[in-house]
Amino acid sequence: MSYQWRKPSMPGPKPPTITLTDGERRALEQLVRRHTAPHQLVVRCRIILAAADGLNNAEIARQLDTSIDTAALWRQRWCSGAAIPLDDQRVAERLADLPRPGAPVRITADQVCQIIALACEDPGATGRPISQWSQREIAEEIMKRGIVDQISPRQAGRFLKGG
Repeated sequence: MSYQWRKPSMPGPKPPTITLTDGERRALEQLVRRHTAPHQLVVRCRIILAAADGLNNAEIARQLDTSIDTAALWRQRWCSGAAIPLDDQRVAERLADLPRPGAPVRITADQVCQIIALACEDPGATGRPISQWSQREIAEEIMKRGIVDQISPRQAGRFLKGG
């Protein structure tokens, strides 16, 4: 007689149930079958499909070889977006990453257009004794014209390169 010891598990909170409409299930299954779909999106779709089939987060994680936290996160995100009809928000958008935090944009798109237009101008027309813009020269001209208050020569150089 063989005895196999199992770690006693305490039941945790029951994960929220997911009920899919026919359209949602069809859209998720289409994304899973699409060969060009990003892998992370396919995994997220499979998490939602498995959750809708009644699996808990641990079972989903084991089946899809991912973490329990990942299964719980995407189950929760799907549930939080469930109030929005599928017509208003596509499945892929619902499973997309949230915007990441970071420093706010300091140079607007309009200012970028002005800087690019300046870079296309002849430097000699501005009274500068140069034939091509340097990073330092264009940064000085950008601030002189009041396009932006402050810009480093390095940042101005990025606009000259187009990146």
